[in-house]
Amino acid sequence: MSIFEVIMLVCFGAAWPSSIYKSYTSRTAQGKSLSFLVIVLTGYCAGVLHKLYFSFDWVILLYLLNGLMIAADILLYIKNARFDRHATDRAARSPVPEKADPGDRASSE
Repeated sequence: MSIFEVIMLVCFGAAWPSSIYKSYTSRTAQGKSLSFLVIVLTGYCAGVLHKLYFSFDWVILLYLLNGLMIAADILLYIKNARFDRHATDRAARSPVPEKADPGDRASSE
């Protein structure tokens, strides 16, 4: 175990709750990157495997906690992407009112 490893995990871990909260309240996947989340989750999985095979200690709990938070953010991303698709589909199906021609003075009188 390294104190620097603990500090890194605590700092990264402190950022995930706000990301999860934003994902939950915004109900949109815009501004999020699924590939980024998956890459970071892969990194945490590698950290867990390292702890299991080479250097088992309590820090594995921080890796697992961070991994769970990222997994929650990924699930919210998937749910919010579905909301975005449904909103886009609804907007595409709704009729768009025709705009009056600005040069047509009769329609404005």
